[in-house]
Amino acid sequence: MSKKNGKKSLWTQFKEFAFKGNVIDMAVGVVIGGAFGKIVTGLVNYIINPFIGIFTKGAGLDGIKTVITPAVLNEAGEVVTEETAILWGTWLQTIIDFLIVAVCIFFIVYGIAKAREKATEKARAAEAKAAEEAAAAAKAQIKVCPYCLSEINVKATRCPHCTSEQP
Repeated sequence: MSKKNGKKSLWTQFKEFAFKGNVIDMAVGVVIGGAFGKIVTGLVNYIINPFIGIFTKGAGLDGIKTVITPAVLNEAGEVVTEETAILWGTWLQTIIDFLIVAVCIFFIVYGIAKAREKATEKARAAEAKAAEEAAAAAKAQIKVCPYCLSEINVKATRCPHCTSEQP
C-alpha cells in the first residue's frame, strides 16, 4: 500500500511492526518460555513434591487443602456433591513454579547484561586505543617552527605562520 497524504497506511505500519526482528524474537521467546514452564512444572511435580511428601506423610503439595464442605456420597459410593476446599498445596506449587522460573530468567538476563557490559568495555577500550594511536600518529607528523614556535607539518619547507624556511 502507498502513503496517503505523507502518512503510512495502517497495513504498512502493521507489516513493519509484525515482521521486525524484535517481534519474531519475542514470539520465539514466548514459545520457549512455555516449554520451559512445562519443565519447571515437571520439576515441581515429580521431584520437589515427592520430597515434600517425605515430611507430609506421603501427601505432596496437591494433598494440602482445607475442606470447607465435604463430599456427599450416595449408598453406592458415588459422589452426589463434590467437596469444596481451599487448595493451599496447589497454590504453593504455583508459587514455587513462579519462583523457579523467575530465578532462572533473572540469571539469564543477568548473564546477558554482563556479556553486553563486557562487549561495551571492549569496544570502548578499542576506541580509546585507536584514538591514542591516531593522536600519536598525528603528533609524529608535527614539528615546532624554531622561529615562531608554531606547530607545523614535518614535511613543510616553510612555516605557514611566519614563512621562515625550515631546516
